[in-house]
Amino acid sequence: MSKEIESHEIYNQSGNEPFSEIMERRLSRRSVMRGSLNVAAATVLGGFGMSLAGCDWNDDDDDNDSDNDTSLTLGFDAVLGSLTDAIVVPDGYTAQILIPWGTALSDAGTEWDESLAFTPEIQENAVGMHHDGMYHFPLAEDTASTHFILALNNEYIDQGALWSTQGGPDTSNAYRLADEVRTEINAHGVTLVEVQKQSDGSWSHVKNSTYNRRITSATPMALAGPVAESDYVITKYSTDGTMTRGTNNNCASGYTPWGTYLTCEENWPGYFIKTDTQRDDDLRLGIGSSTGRYGWETASDDPAAAEVDEEFARFDATETGATAADDYRNEPRTFGYIVEIDPYTGEAVKRTHLGRFRHEGCWPGKLVEGEPVVFYSGHDSRNEYIYKFVSDAVWSASDANQAGGTYDRLALGAKYMDEGTLYVAKFNDDGTGEWLALTPDAETPDGGTLADALGLAADDLAGVIIHTCDAADIMGATPMDRPEWGAVDPASGDVYMTLTNNSDRTAEGTAATYTNSGSAIEDLGVGYSTAPVNNANPRAANENGQIIRWQEGTASSTTFEWEIFVFGGAVTGNDNPSGLTELNQFASPDGLWYDQRDGDQGILWIETDNSGNDVADYTNDQVLAVVPSTVSGNSNDPSVVDMQDQGNLKRFAVGPNGCEITGIFATPDKTALFINVQHPGNWPSGSDATVETSGTVRPRASTVVVQKADGGRVGE
Repeated sequence: MSKEIESHEIYNQSGNEPFSEIMERRLSRRSVMRGSLNVAAATVLGGFGMSLAGCDWNDDDDDNDSDNDTSLTLGFDAVLGSLTDAIVVPDGYTAQILIPWGTALSDAGTEWDESLAFTPEIQENAVGMHHDGMYHFPLAEDTASTHFILALNNEYIDQGALWSTQGGPDTSNAYRLADEVRTEINAHGVTLVEVQKQSDGSWSHVKNSTYNRRITSATPMALAGPVAESDYVITKYSTDGTMTRGTNNNCASGYTPWGTYLTCEENWPGYFIKTDTQRDDDLRLGIGSSTGRYGWETASDDPAAAEVDEEFARFDATETGATAADDYRNEPRTFGYIVEIDPYTGEAVKRTHLGRFRHEGCWPGKLVEGEPVVFYSGHDSRNEYIYKFVSDAVWSASDANQAGGTYDRLALGAKYMDEGTLYVAKFNDDGTGEWLALTPDAETPDGGTLADALGLAADDLAGVIIHTCDAADIMGATPMDRPEWGAVDPASGDVYMTLTNNSDRTAEGTAATYTNSGSAIEDLGVGYSTAPVNNANPRAANENGQIIRWQEGTASSTTFEWEIFVFGGAVTGNDNPSGLTELNQFASPDGLWYDQRDGDQGILWIETDNSGNDVADYTNDQVLAVVPSTVSGNSNDPSVVDMQDQGNLKRFAVGPNGCEITGIFATPDKTALFINVQHPGNWPSGSDATVETSGTVRPRASTVVVQKADGGRVGE
């Protein structure tokens, strides 16, 4: 989630014990625990847990122990913090601007200049605004690292930059102008663009490629999974509940092994309003009762709108008709999902079985022939949860992506993503955890069924999915400090997830407080607006965040073992449990990418979205790198990264003033690292990302390609 649009509202009204309280107890125990993670020496779980059967984190015979295998090391000098309008990268590296906002995708677009006045048509044929999650899809196996389709999220808009030529959006009426709203709708969503490395080592997009297209907040797409065709999603637009229009606020992303892109709907509730009585899921997810984030619903009143299929009215979910088929009361229920896109065709489907909430991203677990396919997702809001989906179908290598091949990838998506089980995580203070099934017949803590607790029919899986957050509350999931990006080590299966921060985490022993006091949600006996600390979220008013790591036995395991991998912290403060230094201090970890290299080793790349604390006073948002197998911890440390490991966690890059660094992947040959720079304040001024802006420019979110000047592998 970008800090530019972050909501501080707490929608989780449950009284579930939060992660920070669990973590606090765990930290206080200080006994030795051994684990089975394929990583280095003693870790946080070895530091303050209890002995667990099957755990072997400190096994000296482990192939990934730092004393035995240090072949992969970071081969760059850490960069210092920066507060400039430029990208900073290590000596010997270059950073090139690629496809900034407004780049024309075809001749139907308009070439960029500072005075470009956007229209719906211009934006529909140009790269969208505020780049976020992304991934690459090869057009041929032998050119996978040099020529591919880039799928790119465009999370939200900056109205000041979009409408800079006219001084901002027109506010002379009580309604938004229809064409302005259409332009803003077209700036959201996903960009698909063919990119290619040139003979001189630079990168460019292929204008007029048949693969170039925009998927926006107006694009028709199918609903699939348990919610599809149910009464919950019947609207005037789709009276059989099979279709919807658009995807909104697409933050992090993911991909599938069969070659499709996963884009994730995060802060979508802010685009809708509902002025009549709100339902439990409206309250739980934060559907507002006044003007939407950009007032799109008001464009219906523009006399010149010529509205098509109530393209603006659909953002008002107030009941106006006799039935759901007569209005858009259910339109918000068609949002909050993982959207699967075939990047080769542009077709899109919302996979509802992976849950309905504010998805940050969606990452596949370790892939094993003959075992189910797993996806992990975090709900990016204070005191929300971590989820896992396990497919009914088991993985077959014959379904792996065929680069550039023409076949029905979305049929494979249906096979692996429409039938399975959705789980939510509960973290215990002994370093273990449980995956709690979110199914109608799941047994709740009071011994009843989840369907009964939600007031649903005994077999109403669609209802459970619509009420995913309420279901997780009732089952006793652990509220976390804003779970954002995840990353999975494909060799060991270790899962990493950023817990970005939580200003509403309170001290141990404090009572939970409610946002919607007296609401139907509170009547269920679940939910709260502030949460006391727990073992995995141990810091009250947590402004620095942490990265958690866990491991499961197999894809279908319903238990796991967890530890804190690293705590964010500033060297000038008194809250720095991982002992960070000037060369690696960070706060608010957000983006993650596990970059597998030779053998079982890899680099974990960490991106930040920070503001308002000591780290932000020292440096802009950044990219850091660590080889997990080279950090060790010891029996007295609260995290894997400790004071002895500071040379193994390094700052790799720093972004320009005002930005968030987000979106990340490396090409298969590891010679190029792609990152995104979102909402810069005054940047870029050319194709070289490292050149500091002179004067004032119209800011443009951009993809940046970081490469070694000698053509070698990035990071080594």
